Amino acid sequence: MIKHIVQPEENFHSIAKKYDIENPDALRLFHNLHCPEDDIMHEGLIEGKEILIPNDPEYKIEHLKEEDEITNSIDDNLEAIDDLENSSQQNQEKNESVTETSNHEGKHFVIQKGMCQCNQGFKLSSFKVTSHQKHYWNSPNADANYLAVTEDDVQLSSPNQPFGQCKLRPTSSGYLPCIYAPVGKWQKAYEKVKVLGKSCLTEISELMCSTGGKITVTNHGQQVEMSKRNFTNADTNVQQTVLPLLDYDEFKEVLERDEDYFR
Repeated sequence: MIKHIVQPEENFHSIAKKYDIENPDALRLFHNLHCPEDDIMHEGLIEGKEILIPNDPEYKIEHLKEEDEITNSIDDNLEAIDDLENSSQQNQEKNESVTETSNHEGKHFVIQKGMCQCNQGFKLSSFKVTSHQKHYWNSPNADANYLAVTEDDVQLSSPNQPFGQCKLRPTSSGYLPCIYAPVGKWQKAYEKVKVLGKSCLTEISELMCSTGGKITVTNHGQQVEMSKRNFTNADTNVQQTVLPLLDYDEFKEVLERDEDYFR
C-alpha cells in the first residue's frame, strides 16, 4: 500500500493515471475501505489529504489486457509448468477472469434505489442494503439511496410479496401472491470490486428464487451524466447540424483548455 498526498487540482482520475490504475472508482473504493472513517472521500479531494494507493497487480492496467494477450502470456510460460493438468486449470482460471471482466465492461454498479424484477412476477422492487453502510456510488453527500448493493444484499425494500403475484402459483381465480425466497447470494457479481469482502452487483447480476423465478436488475439507479469525453468524442458534423448556432470545434477546444469545466 502506497500513501499519496493530494496535490493542487488533483482528482481520483489523475491520481489513478499516475499510478497506472485502471479504474478511478476502484481506487476510491480501495481508499475508503482501508482508511479511517474520518478520511473517507467521495467525489472531491482535499489538498494535503492522504490517499491510500493499492500496489496489488489486480488494480493495474496491465492486469486488464485483452484475452488474446493473456493467452499469449500463458503460452509463453507453458515450458516452465511441469504438471499439464495444473497448466490447464490455471489457463481456465485466467480465461474465466478475462470473461468476467468483459461481461461487466460498460455496465453500471447497482445502488440501493435501483430496481429489479422477477421473470415470474408482475411488479418491480428496489433493493435494501444490509451488508454495509460504508460505500456509496457517486454520492458526495453519502445519500443512503446510493449505497453499493453487494452479493449479500438479498433483502428487498418490500419484504412481503415484492413482485406482486407469482406466475408459478396459478389458481382458477388468478395467481397467488409472490413468496419471495432467495437461494443463496446474488450471482454474476463483479468479484474485482468488493465492499468489506463482498462483491458488488452490476446490471448483469442475477438471483434465483426457490419458487422457480429468476430475479434480474432492470435499473441500476445511478443518473447518467455527460462527461468531458462524451463531448470531445462526439462527431462535429452531427453536433453542428443539431446545434447550428454553436461552433463545435471551438467548443471542444475550450473543453481541452479548461480542466475545471466538468468539476
